Amino acid sequence: MQTDQLQEEFFRYLIVERGYSEKTKKAYQEDMSDFFYFLKESGNEDPLAVEYRDVRVYLSYLTEREYSRNSISRKMASLRSFYQFLTKHEIVKENPFAYIHLKKKNAKLPRFFYEKEMDALFQSVAGDEPLQQRNQALLEVLYGSGLRVSECSSLTLGAIDWESGVLLIHGKGNKDRYVPFGSYAQAAVKRYLSSGRKQLMEKQNKEHDILFVNHLGDGITATGIEYVLNQIIRKSSLDSKIHPHMLRHTFATHLLNNGADMRTVQELLGHANLSTTQIYAHVTKDSLQKNYRQFHPRA
Repeated sequence: MQTDQLQEEFFRYLIVERGYSEKTKKAYQEDMSDFFYFLKESGNEDPLAVEYRDVRVYLSYLTEREYSRNSISRKMASLRSFYQFLTKHEIVKENPFAYIHLKKKNAKLPRFFYEKEMDALFQSVAGDEPLQQRNQALLEVLYGSGLRVSECSSLTLGAIDWESGVLLIHGKGNKDRYVPFGSYAQAAVKRYLSSGRKQLMEKQNKEHDILFVNHLGDGITATGIEYVLNQIIRKSSLDSKIHPHMLRHTFATHLLNNGADMRTVQELLGHANLSTTQIYAHVTKDSLQKNYRQFHPRA
């Protein structure tokens, strides 16, 4: 079987069996293409003949070109998975990447908003215009449920369980989960559905069940949400930059700082491993001061 065919089989395996997204598949493709190009330039035309020493040379090559430790670690993980796939199907005898394990740098604390900053954001979207109603509902849902932007953009009307106050989220790796959304988010979404969204849809003569729509009445994309959030920041009194994931970080941080346990936050965020959630196990300065005053005898 040709290398191109093997790659296609591997990518099909990632999508069908592992439940990976197209975005993740593309990242694997780029990592593998970079390695195969390196092999070709090095005079090795056969990716199936790669040995451990080839991997060590490639590591040196990446280091010399000042790739970050995280980037190198990711590339090694992608290639290890591909050659593990080949080993499993007895196409190669050994995985040359099996003994290459690089630790990533310590993760930086995730950036988040304080409650007063969230209040400023909500004030900046107040209004009765259709897009203002949408932006208010969008902000409430992102902050109130901790959704990934891709999950938020693909929300449908049928995903809302009003009686139970939860959203059915189709998350990473084709895994479904239920996430509560609070009274503020529910009120904002109901107002948007009965007025703002209705006006946007009727104006453009559109009919579909995507919850959040753009000014043309089409479902808003993840890029569109990022643009909207940047506009919200500009209208607010805040001078910080915003990334869509900051609202997810804020959701998790506020839950933990107010006493939620790590397992609950893991479930709400849709993390497969608790170690992923533990990056949020930091505390704000306010929380540090509060606990210090409460527990230290000379505070």
